Amino acid sequence: MRAGIALQAATRPDAAPVTVRRNGGDLVLDGAAPWVTGWGLVDLLLVAARDGDDVAFVLVDTVEGPTLTVVPQSLVAVQASATVELRMSGHRVPADRLLGRTPLADVRARDAAGLRINGSLSLGLVARCTRLIGSSPLDADLAAARSRLDAAGPEELPDARAGAAALAHRAAGALVVATGSGAVRAGSVAERTAREALFLLVFGSRPAIRASLLTRLGAPG
Repeated sequence: MRAGIALQAATRPDAAPVTVRRNGGDLVLDGAAPWVTGWGLVDLLLVAARDGDDVAFVLVDTVEGPTLTVVPQSLVAVQASATVELRMSGHRVPADRLLGRTPLADVRARDAAGLRINGSLSLGLVARCTRLIGSSPLDADLAAARSRLDAAGPEELPDARAGAAALAHRAAGALVVATGSGAVRAGSVAERTAREALFLLVFGSRPAIRASLLTRLGAPG
């Protein structure tokens, strides 16, 4: 038995959340989770769904039907992740599939404290670029970005994450230029790295990360 997660749709401020309500002996789920990975590889999903001011955590079988459908997401990178948009409309699961409830405010607080992990993806991409380019100022920039992420508390993490993503974007651009015209060949290391840097500008983002990135990139927030 393999399980995946669909957790962010309950807390996103810019989209209709997944919701849950009781109906008789069932839980009824409605809404969409736009980024669910591993479809076709997992048997269960742990779905976070809004119930008033609480977030309920519910186990859902990954079986498509009239009330549960998926739309494959074609991505610029990590296509092997088998990412889909999960859509539920009046989808019923037994009430004993409810694993627990947590106040929404607590879920968001824990989310803010856990933003460091995804920052490592940007650091790894920059490290690849520095190895391929050779010695450059990017080496010191990478060390500084890592130190800032490691030292940041919940309040500073969004800006530190934005800094790491912006650095990955810049490092990928440097690798493209250093590679030359061969970088535009589909499948080249530089081309793939540029696509992955684009992906990391928005992957695992939050409103505060987005605002900081827009400022860093010279665009209005």
